Amino acid sequence: MEEIATVYARALFDVAKDQDKLDDVRDQLGAFTDALSETRDLQVFFFSPYFSTAEKEDGLERVVSDADPVVLNFLELLIEKHRMPVIFRIRAIFDALWEEENKLLPVSITSAVELDEAVVKQLVDRIAEQTDRKVEVTSEVDPDILGGIVVQVGNSVLDASVRNRLEQLRKQVAKA
Repeated sequence: MEEIATVYARALFDVAKDQDKLDDVRDQLGAFTDALSETRDLQVFFFSPYFSTAEKEDGLERVVSDADPVVLNFLELLIEKHRMPVIFRIRAIFDALWEEENKLLPVSITSAVELDEAVVKQLVDRIAEQTDRKVEVTSEVDPDILGGIVVQVGNSVLDASVRNRLEQLRKQVAKA
């Protein structure tokens, strides 16, 4: 499934890039998959082998209006090839390709209290400077960390929370 999704996502990405429609295709693919994930009846209809390809294509025309021809043709291809069940994985891979193309780096900042915007901006600017990427930041408050911050940059985590330091101290005492 992963290989199939990768092939389809890469093909859609290449076509969208060639036609300079990456953002539009990403938005429309995202809107379609969001609607699909929220509506069980649509999933049953598009994923079920009980409905014919013609019925699914007709249903697609009714559900998707004003879509870019690239997206519409892609969805029709998935229906014809009976690949619609991998649409969610295709979207995830397409989004990853889009982020790489736009040099986006997801950063998550968790703190015990709401951080000042200037502090967040300073952190984001520093990360962007060191990684030479555009940073897409999400900030979250979690009182359970007691103090300090936890910063996740891509797959790396910097845990400078009081909770983490107390846990490290507990482990050292337990060893002694």
